[in-house]
Amino acid sequence: MEFRTAGYNGYAVKYSPYFDSRLAVVASANFGLVGNGRVYILGLDANGIHAERVYDTPDSVYDLAWAERNETQVIVGGGDGSIKLFDTKSPDNFPVQEWKEHNREVYSVNYNLVTKDSFVSSSWDGTVKVWDPVRPNSLLTLPTHSCTYSTAFAPRSPSIISAVSSDSHLRIFDLRTNPSSANHLVHLIPIHGYPPMPGSTYGPPRQTYAPSECLTHDWNKYRDTVIATAGVDQLIRTFDIRNPKAGPVAILRGHDYAVRKLSWSPHLSDVLLSGSYDMTARVWSDGSNANAPSRPANLGPEAWGDELGRMNVHTEFVTGVDWCLFGAEGWVATTAWDERVCVWDVRSVMNPANASRFN
Repeated sequence: MEFRTAGYNGYAVKYSPYFDSRLAVVASANFGLVGNGRVYILGLDANGIHAERVYDTPDSVYDLAWAERNETQVIVGGGDGSIKLFDTKSPDNFPVQEWKEHNREVYSVNYNLVTKDSFVSSSWDGTVKVWDPVRPNSLLTLPTHSCTYSTAFAPRSPSIISAVSSDSHLRIFDLRTNPSSANHLVHLIPIHGYPPMPGSTYGPPRQTYAPSECLTHDWNKYRDTVIATAGVDQLIRTFDIRNPKAGPVAILRGHDYAVRKLSWSPHLSDVLLSGSYDMTARVWSDGSNANAPSRPANLGPEAWGDELGRMNVHTEFVTGVDWCLFGAEGWVATTAWDERVCVWDVRSVMNPANASRFN
């Protein structure tokens, strides 16, 4: 199934957490470099994908999140530093609420999945902000001091926030801590670091990675201490924040250009989806499944994990990926700079042995 965002290049796509037949997409004119943006609320039925509502914005839009307490509301992060709230029940094509505290592009927005009464945003201005959608001002500002491309609440904690930035670090904030010392920062994890080998004190001295911008990350839905990160160096890494000094648990190699978006499966604990500037969306296992063969003791983490399949119908950068929470396992949506939104089944790009893991 496919929908055209004609004249607008896709940036993010999200399935509704309430309905398996509804998507939200943000896209921007001129690849998001200059010009206006557009928000699409899409419906899926037996005849394909159709637009239920379309909202124009005066500046580019880069990310969105469905409200966790209201099935008709979606928040959108914009290139002018604003965050807009749209309600599909409103008869007008204007946001019902707007916030503007960020000084640069808002590149990520994410809802609190536990209390469902707050959301978080990150910006190129080097800050992460926490918001209550019924208040006119932010509740809290967390400095990162570098361009922050992605932020999220932990899926099982209302107080833990993660963020990845251009300085090649994963930050973990715990809002329960005393803010006076480090603005709630509890972990600063170098993404480019390499884990120690078994029996080694300092890790492999010959294997190093240069710092590079990290563009995306996501929390595992089942193992709530595991986070996947990816970015400009084309590698997907997983970390366990219970042992932040250990470095990556797994490193998944295969993309040919920067990885723009990651999303862990809501159905299988070891499976994740990625979208890349190499114009592909790929499905991976991080190797943690109990049925996977044991890792040889003399191999590093790059021997851990496999590419299960790839979708290569997009003809431009793949910038947004998301899993459907409902129905048969494996349905996903992708969007790209080729002005297309695609809905497809990951099982169609896997070999039968891998596809059989999905119901």
